Amino acid sequence: MHAVEVTMILLAASIGMVALLRRFGLPALVGYLAVGVVVGPYAGDLAGDSEMVTTLAQLGVVFLMFSLGLEFSLSKLAALRSYVFGLGPAQVGATIAVVVAACLAIPDAWQASLLQGQADWRAALVLGGAVAMSSTALVSKLLADARELESEHGRRVFGILLFQDLALIPLLILIPALAGTAGADGGAAGASVPQGLGVTLFWAAVKAVLLLFVLLNVGQPMMRAWFLAVARMRSHEIFTLNVLLAALFFAWVTEQAGLSMELGAFVAGMLIAETDYRLQVEEDIKPFRDLLLGLFFITIGMKLDIAVVIAAWPLVLVLLVVPILLKFGVVAAVVRGSGADSGIAIRCGLWLAQAGEFGFVLLVMAQGHGLLPQAAIQPIFAAMLLSILVSPLIIRQADRISLRASSDAWLRRAMAIQQVASQAIAREGHVILCGYGRCGQALGHVLEAERVAFVALDLDPDRISRAKAAGESVVYGDATRRETLVAAGIHRASALVVTTADTRMTLRLLAVVRELSATIPVLVRTADGTDLDVLQKAGATEIVPEVMEGSLVLAVHALAVVGTPLARVESRARRVRGDRYALLRGHFLGSDDAVHETIEADQSRLQSLTVAEGAAVVGMAIGEVDLGGCRLAAVVRKGVRIPEPPATLRLLPDDSVVLAGDIEHLRLAEVALTKR
Repeated sequence: MHAVEVTMILLAASIGMVALLRRFGLPALVGYLAVGVVVGPYAGDLAGDSEMVTTLAQLGVVFLMFSLGLEFSLSKLAALRSYVFGLGPAQVGATIAVVVAACLAIPDAWQASLLQGQADWRAALVLGGAVAMSSTALVSKLLADARELESEHGRRVFGILLFQDLALIPLLILIPALAGTAGADGGAAGASVPQGLGVTLFWAAVKAVLLLFVLLNVGQPMMRAWFLAVARMRSHEIFTLNVLLAALFFAWVTEQAGLSMELGAFVAGMLIAETDYRLQVEEDIKPFRDLLLGLFFITIGMKLDIAVVIAAWPLVLVLLVVPILLKFGVVAAVVRGSGADSGIAIRCGLWLAQAGEFGFVLLVMAQGHGLLPQAAIQPIFAAMLLSILVSPLIIRQADRISLRASSDAWLRRAMAIQQVASQAIAREGHVILCGYGRCGQALGHVLEAERVAFVALDLDPDRISRAKAAGESVVYGDATRRETLVAAGIHRASALVVTTADTRMTLRLLAVVRELSATIPVLVRTADGTDLDVLQKAGATEIVPEVMEGSLVLAVHALAVVGTPLARVESRARRVRGDRYALLRGHFLGSDDAVHETIEADQSRLQSLTVAEGAAVVGMAIGEVDLGGCRLAAVVRKGVRIPEPPATLRLLPDDSVVLAGDIEHLRLAEVALTKR
């Protein structure tokens, strides 16, 4: 099959599958794997055996490691060092040890089912490394969505994920070294470690250390000088090309040294992360990384033989359940052993129990070096994929499970609520601030200056400790929980203010607030005007859209500067706010909107529609025309703009009607204005 045809098939299938899975909240990774299964040689065989796809997939892993290097932050490691270098090594080491011991201890018949032969210690070691990995992309996103990155379990989970990413580097060095020892023991099943392995690993480690020393010491000034020269050219195209060249050059250098390409790409990303161009590089590399990484997971899906997986479904089920339970037990034991209570340990275990994308990378690499047979990969890949699919369901139940299983978790929750209650117990008519970030602190300082009592709820322990040390009234508490709001005195409070711009969290909070009190005024902050109507229906009393309010303040100052009477300026501002910022809703989309903001289908925008010659609306008063639910912003007639035209204005052919609305409403309005 021609390369262009293969590319079109893969792109079309990926778009359809990823769009479908996104509706169900599933990660794109699952969609790419599903595409690979469908187009692979064991199903539709639409892509054929394309060497081009495999090559591009290898580049996808290279750019994944390059991106990981860009995110490698010494400050982040320092902040979480006790978790990264304490819990991380314990979790990875213990998981690998348990998996290796289990693989070598199981009966020969089971070994034959799993690895198509007796368990070789090298294969067991690779499997242990793969099982030790969790999905950094999935877990990080779920932590951020749940606003639990700064929670007690969130910090531990993120610290362990960071070490897993770091542990991938020595594992990538180890696999080629293990492959170099294959056959040294005559291929005996379950053989002991060959005598030459120590020498092989020693020289691989020496080579890696020397190469990394040279790259980090020589590469750092070289990278700074290189990108400074490129940046001075002021050419975005040349800058992007140099980013790609840097990633591939370092990958090529390490491959020539007998190490993995992925290691070189990681080093390149780490070097660029220490320059002033990190953010620009991240933006430039993201499209290439996502596309090529998608191809990598497609090639993994192409390796799956559904018939074999279905025939071996009991084994797939075992490989799904056992690693999840094993990782849960190891993580929970490690976290509990570090001094955390059992509730935190259980949460950490549930958050990290799934397989990870780097596990696929390790297994594919091991298969390429002959450490794992193709037949053994089939049920393992299927089980790993299923574990990622069920992981969001498990994580959603983490809080409930930990509370049921651990008396410590109940005690911790009760203590947190008690602290909230003790802060608010003597207050009457106070304000509850939900979130004490930059906006919440600014509001708190104004309330304090006016001697208005308030209680602030936040989930960041570092921020809370610093604010409390300064004597500010903030406590640890999740404002979306009923018991927290009751403890904060919602029935005695005069108002509640949501200071975060997270609409999903705000909607959850509003549902709880209105269940507890139907009358308390609730002030809500939002980034723009997209969610005004939704938040108002959910029970928000006042909504402050930052972009619109900022625009209105600028307009007020501009009107005052040009000499507009102050009374008229104030009247205009009151009208805009009274109309829920209707005048400011919607804007004309430009070429940079797709880059700098996400344009949703239901987001309001401005569009100019022309009244067609002979249309049924010609001669009608504009107030009589069904505009499909859109707001009329202006009419342009013969080049003259008429803002906020009167309802009696009659439409003429070639009039341009400027409307504000979402895509569907604008489509209905276009039909009405052009229908004959």
